[in-house]
Amino acid sequence: MVIIADHKTTPEGSAIEQLNRTAALAHIDAAAGMPDLHPGRGYPVGAAFCSHSHLYPALIGADIGCGMSLWQSDLAARKTSADKLLRRIGELESPLDDDWLPHIVATGITADHPYRHALGTIGGGNHFAEIQRVDAVLAPAQLPPDFDADALCVLVHSGSRGYGGAILRAHIKQHGHAPLAAASPDAAAYLAAHDAAVAYGKANRSLIAARLAQNLGATLHPVSDTAHNQLVHTHLNGVDGWLHRKGAAGLVVIAGSRGSASYLVRPAGRDVGNLASLAHGAGRKWQRGACKARLSGKYRPKELLRNPYGGHIICADKTLLYDEAPQAYRNIEHTIAALTDFGLIEPVLRLTPVLTYKTRGDA
Repeated sequence: MVIIADHKTTPEGSAIEQLNRTAALAHIDAAAGMPDLHPGRGYPVGAAFCSHSHLYPALIGADIGCGMSLWQSDLAARKTSADKLLRRIGELESPLDDDWLPHIVATGITADHPYRHALGTIGGGNHFAEIQRVDAVLAPAQLPPDFDADALCVLVHSGSRGYGGAILRAHIKQHGHAPLAAASPDAAAYLAAHDAAVAYGKANRSLIAARLAQNLGATLHPVSDTAHNQLVHTHLNGVDGWLHRKGAAGLVVIAGSRGSASYLVRPAGRDVGNLASLAHGAGRKWQRGACKARLSGKYRPKELLRNPYGGHIICADKTLLYDEAPQAYRNIEHTIAALTDFGLIEPVLRLTPVLTYKTRGDA
């Protein structure tokens, strides 16, 4: 087992306990904790696990295919204020109407999909859509040749919505948390459902971005898309196996919080036992549910609707507003520094938030 961390990113004891317990499960051959390692619901978040013979669907969790996608827009950052974006952004939560059917089908999702109603919607928790400004180009040679550092970017963090949850519930009802032999019919059935949910998550992010582009009158060009909750068939240490990623990703944006920078990074290719995985974000510092009690005496909700860069946050759910406050997250700079010092990444872009969309509804 390996933990990618330094003195500034050392995870709390309960996260390490969860990592140790999970690493000790039957058929788990290797485990790696990232700088964003933190406790999850029974299993740690910010970790990757490899088994050469068995699958553990419970390690992937309910939001199969959750990930982050980055697009570049044609909106000039210097000409597009946060206030203008706030007026034009519209809403991203009602079901897509039939006018969107050609767009839905173009993503590979059928028009009669049972979770069609959730397509193009962000969801709760730490999911968001964010308009970002390029703060610094750190490795210009790694960018597409037509990349424009003066244009705004769009980052979407979302997944398979209720679809992935339904898949996990059906699996747990039949198998509990027991592993599945990789060559078994049960494993094949789970993998088929898993792959469909991963495809749904990617399509969902694409439709959220298209919806946002329509509202803003913008054109978007894809830069990066990676799922960080998924099973990947891989070849590690000379042996074929199954990599279980739970909040650990390859080439993606490593997100901070709604009040800090995010980074686009390139994997540097070094192997330090990290199971071909990286952190997917800064990592939580406080558990959800404890944040409002910690912060409500210091900050009124209105004060949490602006970020340090002068941008806006759209979040009508007051509990979520506190649960996802920047103070609840670790320092993204420490996470990036740890991954860089271990030789795992080359930072390419630093992006800062102009507008973060969570929800217009009050739960």
